[in-house]
Amino acid sequence: MLKILFICHGNICRSPMAEFIFKDLVSVHGLSEQFYIASAATSTEEIWNGIGNPVYPPAKRELAKHGISCDGKRAVQLKKQDYDTYDYLIGMDTANIRKMERMTGHKGGKIHLLLEFDGSYDSVADPWYTDRFDVTYRDVVRGCRAFLQYLEEKGEIQCPKQ
Repeated sequence: MLKILFICHGNICRSPMAEFIFKDLVSVHGLSEQFYIASAATSTEEIWNGIGNPVYPPAKRELAKHGISCDGKRAVQLKKQDYDTYDYLIGMDTANIRKMERMTGHKGGKIHLLLEFDGSYDSVADPWYTDRFDVTYRDVVRGCRAFLQYLEEKGEIQCPKQ
């Protein structure tokens, strides 16, 4: 089973969007049993007294427009041991990558930028600031599809349905 952790700053917009988009994508391809998929934050800004905030309502609405539910998801923070637990730690922007490396004590290796799988080193824009949840959704879908294709080409999974 491949363990995937999507990571952004607060774990209320981009990384939960990636988590649930990727869960939907692997489900559509009949691959759910081959994955454990989660998301986390590099900060504690959205975690109060140990309890994370839910997915930001506009992000939740954008997912819902595409038939994807993220009910029950609450922000959690990345932990040092996540580097050992997960096969891939995927950040949304270069600031996330730098913080992930600092927090885990590892550089590169399992740590990747989402859009690198699509041949780009662009960041997924944070809709908290841009208010463009549609653009973030589009970019996350693009990255998740490319990541799934990467895993298939690398021989880590076999897609029964295309």
